[in-house]
Amino acid sequence: MKTRKGIADLSPEKALELTRKGAVLVDVRNPHEIMRVAFDIPDVLEIPLGSLETRLDEIPVKHKVILACRRGNRSLWAAQILMDHGHRRIYNLKHGIIGWEKEGLPVSKQTSGTPFSKLLQLFQKKT
Repeated sequence: MKTRKGIADLSPEKALELTRKGAVLVDVRNPHEIMRVAFDIPDVLEIPLGSLETRLDEIPVKHKVILACRRGNRSLWAAQILMDHGHRRIYNLKHGIIGWEKEGLPVSKQTSGTPFSKLLQLFQKKT
């Protein structure tokens, strides 16, 4: 477990293990990214990085918190924000959801087409 800026990087397997023991996973990606592929585990908090400071009260201070994004960079920024607001038991998911999925850990994916293709399907049904 390497650390950057005092924030420990967790492997996807270790992160999953900690969530099963009560750690909270916070996905800081934007909603359109989460629509494409999401962590498929219970109780994931989805808080985009841009909204993090206004939603800090949703993240429990007394729990271990694992921050995740697509590759592990935005989550490191999020971890720093949490540290600046008093959180001390925080971790960064190494390689983000890309690493998580590569390790074969549970994800859910959008199954059919892009949002644009779904809109086209809706309009085609009405005509």
